[in-house]
Amino acid sequence: MIYIMGRIEDRFHELKKSNEKALITFISAGDPDIDTTESLIYEIERKGADIIEIGVPFSDPLADGPTIQKSYLRALKKGISLKKIVNIVRKLRHKTDVPIVLMSSYNPVFRYGENKFVKDAVRAGIDGVIIPDLPPEETDSLLKVSDENGLDIIFLLAPTSDESRIRLICEKSRGFIYYISVTGITGERKSLSKDIGDMIKKIRRFTSLPVAVGFGVSTPAQAGEIASYADGIIVGSAIIKIIETGGRNGRNILIRKVGNFVGELKKAI
Repeated sequence: MIYIMGRIEDRFHELKKSNEKALITFISAGDPDIDTTESLIYEIERKGADIIEIGVPFSDPLADGPTIQKSYLRALKKGISLKKIVNIVRKLRHKTDVPIVLMSSYNPVFRYGENKFVKDAVRAGIDGVIIPDLPPEETDSLLKVSDENGLDIIFLLAPTSDESRIRLICEKSRGFIYYISVTGITGERKSLSKDIGDMIKKIRRFTSLPVAVGFGVSTPAQAGEIASYADGIIVGSAIIKIIETGGRNGRNILIRKVGNFVGELKKAI
């Protein structure tokens, strides 16, 4: 089996050389519309995002809390689909080289067809995919075609993951390890677990891949705290909340508000 290192690992290597941590930002594709999604990605990158995670709207997501679920419903009402998202990224690639990761339930990938999805995604310039409801024990066919084509499959670890689970995830993951900071769904949290640092040390015993922390990270202060022991910080719901409320004052103001928040996060880490 051939494994091709791509933009995600290259970006982490570049950041490590300059002693920096990766800021990974999440937005939902098509919320509030496709044109705004494209503009947000350019602005988020300009303000310091190192990797951009794009949520694939689905009616029944496994890991997402109310904020992201509502954004998915808004996007689905506008007719967003996985094929449209692949086309969005293809268009983005004319102007940006930022690593892009999709976060999707397995159903849209299954309906698209694993082989076709991987090949179309790579041709469009998508670098990785996170599928929270696809267990690693059932990913052999997807991993094979992904490794052959250079698409990173990124798996999640939780505070409840035991040593055997950590070992399995580390063996199968590509690009980076996504560590969930809380036992629960996505969403803003007032405080973070005190055990994150210890868990990251444990994970690093089994892999040389970078470890990024998400779920619950919602303020620049929290991002700065996690940056002291993680390789990357993932922020999603706090950005989606700005998109949800900021659109009332017009598209340009929404984009500027999101950009300013991303800039604050980058400065904090």
